[in-house]
Amino acid sequence: MFVLVGGTGDLALRMLWPSLAMLDQDGFLADDVRLVSVAREAVGSDEFVERVKAAVTKRAGSDLEDGTIDKFAARISHLSLDVGDVEWGPKLKAELGETDNLDIVFFLSVSPSLFKPICEHLLKAGLNAKPNRVIIEKPLGRDLASSKVINDSVAVAFDEARVFRIDHYLGKETVQNLIALRFANTVFEPLWNAQSIDHVQITVAETVGVGERLGYYDEYGALRDMLQNHLLQLLCLLAMEPPSGINADALRDEKVKVLKSLKPINEHNVLTHTARGQYGAGFAEGKPVAGYEAEKGSPSGTETYVALKAEIANWRWAGTPFYLRTGKHLPSRATEIVVQFKAVPHSIFGGQVLANRLVIRLQPEEDISLTVMNKAPGLSAAGGMDLQPLALSLSLTNAFDSNGTKAPRRRIAYERLILDALNGNNAAFVRRDEVEAAWAWVDGIEEGWAKVYPRPQPYPAGSYGPVSAYTLLDRDGRSWND
Repeated sequence: MFVLVGGTGDLALRMLWPSLAMLDQDGFLADDVRLVSVAREAVGSDEFVERVKAAVTKRAGSDLEDGTIDKFAARISHLSLDVGDVEWGPKLKAELGETDNLDIVFFLSVSPSLFKPICEHLLKAGLNAKPNRVIIEKPLGRDLASSKVINDSVAVAFDEARVFRIDHYLGKETVQNLIALRFANTVFEPLWNAQSIDHVQITVAETVGVGERLGYYDEYGALRDMLQNHLLQLLCLLAMEPPSGINADALRDEKVKVLKSLKPINEHNVLTHTARGQYGAGFAEGKPVAGYEAEKGSPSGTETYVALKAEIANWRWAGTPFYLRTGKHLPSRATEIVVQFKAVPHSIFGGQVLANRLVIRLQPEEDISLTVMNKAPGLSAAGGMDLQPLALSLSLTNAFDSNGTKAPRRRIAYERLILDALNGNNAAFVRRDEVEAAWAWVDGIEEGWAKVYPRPQPYPAGSYGPVSAYTLLDRDGRSWND
């Protein structure tokens, strides 16, 4: 059974219900799996089901097959309950029916401030018994201290093995493929170190502004909202040591080691290791847009852009910087990882040789390409050899297109994660010590900013970010992959 608390919310309608519908269509939901929505909004089950059907149809589009939506809708029921109701637990239990032999997944798609009362309701009603488990959405705090409060509130009802902290980036196909790319191919692993790699760039660029999230965003900013979770998770997958297996603890143990090996960024080096920006008035996606402070209606020290230089103090990565950046109202939407290899130690071809580069794109299209040097076709009048860079594509879409087979549907990242949670596999979820190690490192940056870098540097909306982001790499003799 799957119980979605916050089932009428924006995330639920945009992502979660469509993900469940597509899992159902592909045969991943057993025939007896019930889907129960719980939310404060007073809406009847019939009306709610129609709302879900409309949301699924809109999101799935042409991928939706005949008969899917009606079969899926038959699984759904809705219960209107306010968390402040002391009978919340018993009323939910009555809706679920006989629960002693059920395997229930609770997805809390609500504000973290509600995690504690919800978990207390589940505990009092006996709905937290094994093997029942809980999925919780970010934000998991705004610093280490508040993160511990949230984790403690969930631990009241569920032990760590049954807490699934979701980061939807970990459900993306290309992110999953990072593990296969690194540990299923001998061609990469011997080169995956400071001896062969000059630096790594991780970029999450957005063309949109903060929009309706302004209230939340002004409290968190780009560092807490994006870098602390999504970008650091990508960093961990790229930098971790080979795990002993593919199981959850083996993978997560290695990710924690990376986080604990990060050199601190604090008041002593925050000016040279970070860039902090806030978009002003400009043009984005061909339209004039207001600046962040104009949208808010008052001055703000919240950053909408952050870039930083992360260094990992271990044998594999000593001396190889990882440059991370994310921002709002940038010229293009892209999430990509660039692994820049070192140049050949001595070129016999003169200045024609470019260093190899591995580019892993997560969005808007998923692709992996490796740039190598290749002889240019034809003859050379000088009698030498002309070279040109050639990109070798590792794209699954291109691979299917080339052999005439239809490429598989691009899944919503939540599909994989929900399916893993239903199957009790928490390998792609974030463990508590991961969350807290990430916050401990980010807190040092926030404290450093408060002391020596209190105001973000302005940049025009639609530009590539503040000048300080480019100075960050310029001082190392490098440049962003724009």
